[in-house]
Amino acid sequence: MGEAFWNPVFVSLRVVVVASILSFLLALIVAWFLKKRRFKGKVFVETFLMLPLVLPPTVIGFGLLVIFGRNSWIGSWFEQLFGQPIVFTYLAAVIAASIVAFPLVFQMLVNGFEAVDEELEAAARQMGAGECKVFIYVTLPLAWRSVISGYMLGFARALGEFGATLMFAGSIFGVTQTMPTSIYIAVESGNTEMAYYWVISIVIFAFALLAVVQRMKKVD
Repeated sequence: MGEAFWNPVFVSLRVVVVASILSFLLALIVAWFLKKRRFKGKVFVETFLMLPLVLPPTVIGFGLLVIFGRNSWIGSWFEQLFGQPIVFTYLAAVIAASIVAFPLVFQMLVNGFEAVDEELEAAARQMGAGECKVFIYVTLPLAWRSVISGYMLGFARALGEFGATLMFAGSIFGVTQTMPTSIYIAVESGNTEMAYYWVISIVIFAFALLAVVQRMKKVD
């Protein structure tokens, strides 16, 4: 198989590791901020955050091109600052994978935080703990299963991202050509044998992650 097989594997891992951490940290911050808060429009905000879960990948990719493209103020500012555009770069692949992984992580964290006994949190506050300490020392430890499961699901979703990545980051060998995009190109070019190898690799890895998540749900 050689470099033709392993290069997309390594690109996928480089993209997914960073994207899964970014989506997890962002989801953690947002879920914590929204926890216990009641304000007008909260349902709208939560619905908007979950949109990438149901939108077609092409819509997400188009939206990323509009927001981060060379004609947008973010894209033009980035290009002036770093001398290159965001689109069709490693960063673009990370952003696309982070966006599609975010809703799964966010929903898992929200469910986990809502399941935490509010009386335990209130007791910590009565003992003088601030909101940050309550979250770090009470909420997070009690919701650890949801926290870990959320990260794993986000990792698995980022690993399988294809449509938005192809539109926003392209499929540049050694830079943005991940396993999903490599499978698409291999099938189009008639190289089904190589496609089989990548498909099997993704299926095994995703199965292992989901098996761990399912196992954690059954742990008392």
